[in-house]
Amino acid sequence: ITGNGSSITLFQPTGIVLDADNYLFIVDSGNNRIIGEGPNGFRCIIGCSSSSRLAFNQSSSSQTMAFDSNGNIFITDPFNNQIRKFDLLTNFCDETTSAMVQTTTELLTTTNRTIFKACLPPTVTLIPDTSPIEFRRSQNFYISSIIQFNCNSSLSMTTKWTIKNCSLNCSHKITLDQQIITTLSELYIPSRTLAYGTYQLELTVTMINLPSLIRSTSSSVYIRIIPSAITANLVQLGTSMITRGNQQHLTLDPGTFSINPNENLFDTNNWNYEYYCRVYGLYEFPNLNGSLLSIDDQRTDPSNPSCLSNQSNRTSWKFDGTILSPTSSLIILADSLKSNRTYQFMVQMENRQNSLIQSIGYLLVRVVDTHPPMIFIGCVISTMCHPNLEFQFVNPTTQVALFAICNRNCTSLESIIWNIYQGSSNSSSNVTQWILFNRTNAYENIWFFGRNTSNFTATNQLFLNNPLINLWRFEVVYNFILETSISSLNFIINQPPYNGSCLMNPSNGTTSTLFTIECPNWFDVDEIKDYSLYMWTTDQRERMMIAFSQVPSFQVYLPVGLLHMMIYIRDSLDCITEFNMSSINVTTDFDTINDLINNIQNSTTNPLVRILVGGNQNLVGQVIISVSQQFNKMNIENIDNAVLNGIPATSISISFLESQSSQAISTPLNDSALIEYKKELNSLANVRDQLIKYLVDLQVSDSNSIKLQSLSFAQLTQSTNQLTRTVLMLVSNKCYQLSLALRSMATRIAYEDVQIAAAQLIQCATNVLSAVNGPLQERTLVLDLDFSRATAFPTDYDTDLESEWSNPNLFADGNDFSWKTIEKGRNTYYQKQLATTISNQMNEIISLLTSTLNIHINIGQNLTINTPSAFMWLESISIESVSNRQIQQVGNAQINIPDHFNSNISNNSTVMLRSIMEPLAIYGSSKSALANTNVSTSISLSVIDRSGNEVTIKTNETDPIEIIIPHDPSLIIPVMIIQNVTSINSTFHNQLFSYHYMNITNTLPISAHIEIHPLKTNISYLFIYKFDQIPQLNTSINQIDGWTLFCSLNLTNESMYTYFIDNQQTFGHQSIIFGLRELNSTEIQDFCTNSSIINPPITNTKFNFTSNYEFRMYTSGCYYLDQTNQWKSDGLIVGPLTNHYETQCFSTHLTTFASGFRVLPEPINWSYVFANADFMRNKTIYSTIICVCVIYIILLLFSRYKDKKDIEKLGVTPLPDNHKSDKYFYQIIVFTGQ
Repeated sequence: ITGNGSSITLFQPTGIVLDADNYLFIVDSGNNRIIGEGPNGFRCIIGCSSSSRLAFNQSSSSQTMAFDSNGNIFITDPFNNQIRKFDLLTNFCDETTSAMVQTTTELLTTTNRTIFKACLPPTVTLIPDTSPIEFRRSQNFYISSIIQFNCNSSLSMTTKWTIKNCSLNCSHKITLDQQIITTLSELYIPSRTLAYGTYQLELTVTMINLPSLIRSTSSSVYIRIIPSAITANLVQLGTSMITRGNQQHLTLDPGTFSINPNENLFDTNNWNYEYYCRVYGLYEFPNLNGSLLSIDDQRTDPSNPSCLSNQSNRTSWKFDGTILSPTSSLIILADSLKSNRTYQFMVQMENRQNSLIQSIGYLLVRVVDTHPPMIFIGCVISTMCHPNLEFQFVNPTTQVALFAICNRNCTSLESIIWNIYQGSSNSSSNVTQWILFNRTNAYENIWFFGRNTSNFTATNQLFLNNPLINLWRFEVVYNFILETSISSLNFIINQPPYNGSCLMNPSNGTTSTLFTIECPNWFDVDEIKDYSLYMWTTDQRERMMIAFSQVPSFQVYLPVGLLHMMIYIRDSLDCITEFNMSSINVTTDFDTINDLINNIQNSTTNPLVRILVGGNQNLVGQVIISVSQQFNKMNIENIDNAVLNGIPATSISISFLESQSSQAISTPLNDSALIEYKKELNSLANVRDQLIKYLVDLQVSDSNSIKLQSLSFAQLTQSTNQLTRTVLMLVSNKCYQLSLALRSMATRIAYEDVQIAAAQLIQCATNVLSAVNGPLQERTLVLDLDFSRATAFPTDYDTDLESEWSNPNLFADGNDFSWKTIEKGRNTYYQKQLATTISNQMNEIISLLTSTLNIHINIGQNLTINTPSAFMWLESISIESVSNRQIQQVGNAQINIPDHFNSNISNNSTVMLRSIMEPLAIYGSSKSALANTNVSTSISLSVIDRSGNEVTIKTNETDPIEIIIPHDPSLIIPVMIIQNVTSINSTFHNQLFSYHYMNITNTLPISAHIEIHPLKTNISYLFIYKFDQIPQLNTSINQIDGWTLFCSLNLTNESMYTYFIDNQQTFGHQSIIFGLRELNSTEIQDFCTNSSIINPPITNTKFNFTSNYEFRMYTSGCYYLDQTNQWKSDGLIVGPLTNHYETQCFSTHLTTFASGFRVLPEPINWSYVFANADFMRNKTIYSTIICVCVIYIILLLFSRYKDKKDIEKLGVTPLPDNHKSDKYFYQIIVFTGQ
């Protein structure tokens, strides 16, 4: 095992011991030392020669050793008659000084010795940590943990949650659904998972590379599952008031319409039902001696008579429930209630198994002489409307969205109108007086939306601007041909938490400072649910939630900057109090950040890495947000520095949407700056590649969790040039999962929370889409990590014969199969594959977010999400209102819809308009590679019906849809090309025009744009052009496709003439050759001042320019994305307002649009060539060409001669006496012609 020939040499070993992990310890007596085995082999423990180890006295001689239960070492020293003890320090893996106790038969002495420290198991703190914690069975809950590592050697760990039922002694471990994840540091339990009772939740953390004795630690908390209150509803949706005819039966059915949030269904047969009735506004409920009299009670109350006209013989009502519970439904028979009165019914429900569990429900019935259908009103977001006896709780900090449904016979409906009332309670008569809110009309489509539809929304501004009003009634009036039906839902304001405060300590710090927030003394009758920390730097509308906690004391890490902060204190009914905190200045801890960048893969001591490994989603999210913001700032600085050194911004970055256009002065490329930029780029990309693994496995517990995680992903992916394919794939999948989670919560969380989460998710999705298309569009550089992963041999290379990696045909460039081309092709191939996947997932995310927001946005409402990476605009309107609409986006981006269009839905339908703008158009399929969309933004407009299906919108070509598509703000337009045409005047030539060539060869139609800048502003020109040929115009030949006059009277403010040829005219052509000549004074007088001319000025005189001019040519295109991700141009026309900064497009349909843009390089000046092509001016050139041609012909003839000689030597002559069946061996010598 060890000894001579091994890694360690022993001399007279006298004892061996195995520790608890079966590692060998040896008493090396001859060398007076102790040797210990470990994961990395043997090492000296005690008696080492190094000064950092404990050395024996040379006269000592150890013989045997042993461990105690704490890991301390005892050594026998017979030479000195001693037993030595060496204490094990259980702190960190550093070296320190400790005490050694020497015990002898004569004397007890103490000396200081140096030994190693050992690692301790981590410290685990559960949040909340109070026991037992009560959770209602109808609510989701989660337990988080903070894991503090006490070892520097390794951070590898596993976590495991166990849940034990404590009905008896917490010994029974329960089995959870497989969808509940128990292997993370946080535990999320969905509602209705655990039965009523008490449970022990235990988290065990096991360090992988530590000895078994100190490897694991556990922490537990006790919880109690209690029931939620039952909601007793007499009619559907818990409507407060309905209208019923006196000749109609009235059915009260709490057995069907009541809600038990603790179970999936309400058990009708598990309850007893008692019904009470009174004439509202006239009498109280009948009672005797304070005891209420139910409708089936034979006794009467003289002061409060029964509301039923014929109660004694029980012909005015009957029970109509189930066999097991006949009283679960009550029918009030026709003609039992008097018209023009309002009655109040009450039901008391008592649980048959536990009489302490009770619930009460109320209903007002307005009786009329007609036969109106019943209208029921409910809340779109059910959790925003909590029942409270006769009222529903409503939170003043969020909007209330209602919907009404007509029960039966609703075909004769003519109109719907919603009214709002403010109430005051009369305690003496137990009646609420309602007064019509007199500003309803004034704030229609401002505070109130959908007043004439079945869905009605009142924004929180109604409550915030009327804080003294606590009672509100929302009434809907259905007008039919012969009758009117009125229903209402009554609300009482839910009072937010009060009486508390919040403090932060310390008041300033760095990004590595752990700030403590204390929020004591907050009180709410509905209990405090959680605390959330929001922060912003300049604009409060851009505040971000960076922490949430169930307990009033929590710790946070903050990003860099002067931060303004606000705490949201939320009760269990989601009512919020906002508490402003003092601003705080946070600076960068450069040492920690630099260490993270340099050692993120191997560091076990970096405090940020320890936090990330711990897995607490609050702390992980805060660290990711803080670090990402610093990396994003560094990236911007690196890009700016690179641009200053001549690197085009459009080749290394994708601009934000709100970036301003700036035409920088072109500077020479600095190669060293490019090398340095790539170094910094790949360094930060590698760090992001490591950071992502700490985010993707975090659990989603509630809306706060979605908001924090989506913010983390949005910040991490903001620098789109630093995202590897691994990061892109993981982030795209996670953002899709978060969008799914948000959609599943859409009917349970407030609109304001949905807005925040949706804004961050759309930003996340757009960042990923831009990043994956960046290298394909040549807007960002290929990352080293991506390239190495793409070109590395796969692990299954030898076994997977169908592997794409092994098929060079997928990666070659035509016939170029060189290794360099194959490697480049592999990386591009995988990039395209991922781009297609992410593009499809992006569409799914947008669809999910649209569906989620569609639940909260009523007709007339709109939502604008404007972030640096994405713009999204939503509005719910009728299809008729879509006509003549202008959708304005970032900058000058816009879509203008004409008055007339055709759609595939009816004119009275409600639709959702959705417009999205992204900073970079996608690459598309390989077939659309020549679309030149790499400097274009992407704009889309979709019309979506209530079912989520896209509505087809089409227009005719004479009245199309106009789209303005901006180009990337960082695009630098090359300077104009100067033409020294005056120098040609003195040369011999016969040309009438100065000709220029423009290459318009492209697979997709493009428009041509020509700009001419005369150096003197008083010069006018005749401009002619022809496709694919040189235009000719004189008195005998007129071969042109178009002409125009550039008159100085019409010169623009930029002193520039422009000419535009749209993509319909250029289709099918490869080139445009245009000619320019200067007009003389007579032509200017005759033609520039005459607007009625139809023919150009014609002359046979050769051109004579009095001044030089500059010109520039560029092409543009309008494209739409089809279902196969291919850019096409069918039905699109480039408009004349197209310029350097934006493209004007006209379309006959709606989809996703982008523009093509390319400034053409300087063409050959054929006029100059032809004017200076004579032999006398080019003797050297002509002589050189002639000599080269002669030498080539001589060599060709000589080679042919030598080849003939070689052919004569090549051949085999068989001997005439050979027989076919004979076998001979021949030696064949071939001369190769050398």
